[in-house]
Amino acid sequence: MQPYTRSACLRPADRPSNPKGALLKVRVLIRPKQGILDPQGQTVERALPALGFSGISEVRVGRLVELEAADSSQIAELCEQLLANPLIEDFEIQTDEA
Repeated sequence: MQPYTRSACLRPADRPSNPKGALLKVRVLIRPKQGILDPQGQTVERALPALGFSGISEVRVGRLVELEAADSSQIAELCEQLLANPLIEDFEIQTDEA
């Protein structure tokens, strides 16, 4: 499984055009960087065998932030400054037109 990285963020050429001013639905996936302790993921992973689930490993727990924006050009900056801690978390931005 590939970790989410800042490089996965949308670059200007990849951003969908929004000519009519319609809002874009934006999803930001945030999770701990590889190598950073993930106590929630470890707790879930330890509980799985007791619940009858086997063969599952490397559980990582993150979060999803959904929002609407008129322009996606500032979303990466929003992630770096507010939504994610760039020292310990990676994020990925996904957009869909509303």
